[in-house]
Amino acid sequence: MNILKIAAFADGDKGGNPAGVVFCNEMPDEKTMLNLAKQLGYSETAFLKSFQDGWRIRYFSPEMEVPFCGHATIACGAALGDRYGEGVYKLFLNTDEISIDVTKSGNGGFVAALQSPGTWSKAAPRKYVEDIIQQFQFTATDIDSKFPIHFAFAGAKHLIIFLKERKTLAEMKYDFERTRVLMLKEDVATISLLWQESHGLFHARNAFAPGGVYEDPATGAAAAALAGYLRDVGWQGSRSFEIVQGEDMGCPSRLFVEFTSDSGASIRVAGEARYMGEADG
Repeated sequence: MNILKIAAFADGDKGGNPAGVVFCNEMPDEKTMLNLAKQLGYSETAFLKSFQDGWRIRYFSPEMEVPFCGHATIACGAALGDRYGEGVYKLFLNTDEISIDVTKSGNGGFVAALQSPGTWSKAAPRKYVEDIIQQFQFTATDIDSKFPIHFAFAGAKHLIIFLKERKTLAEMKYDFERTRVLMLKEDVATISLLWQESHGLFHARNAFAPGGVYEDPATGAAAAALAGYLRDVGWQGSRSFEIVQGEDMGCPSRLFVEFTSDSGASIRVAGEARYMGEADG
């Protein structure tokens, strides 16, 4: 089985979050897909099969299937653009339908913009937040109280935590196994740690312990969840903003996010894709 390796949300010719993309005549069984994801070792591998007027898609981390993955979707957009040209492609998830708009970039690659599933957010229980903060060794003074700590959903569930200082974000560390147990307890895909530089720019780090990955260098699903959260809490910043992620792990990534004022509506998340080669499954 041929596996494309594509880094999504790349910063030009460097960085981005690598994903596997597998085109299938028939969707493999779950064990086969999980084994391939483990073999490749990326945070997600996406499997695509032609379906109706679009594509059936499933996402697997090295440890589990995930309901939605933004960076793997961007990688799939680049792969579809390379095979079939620019355009808008329908993607059928396990329980939802989304789309991805693919255009050529100036350097000969592709820029892809996904429209996420619908969003929601709600306050996280106080005791749960305390337990998570303890694993990251934060204190109350590290947390930016302007932004309440919420669960946020845009195809997958994330925990949103804003920090006061960029330095605290740069020094992120956490107890992997204990945090993984806590995240699985609440079905949290990633813990999204953020620092606001301006009304149009955020810095992010994302812990992905349930997937067997310490940190994701670019997380499109969390970016969409963040936008939905900001809308829900009445944030007064720009409805079009950039997220810088991956810098602290030497893998610079850029995510571009747009949202409307409509409660629960889909979020647009765009980025450039960088082709990395192929692997045999």
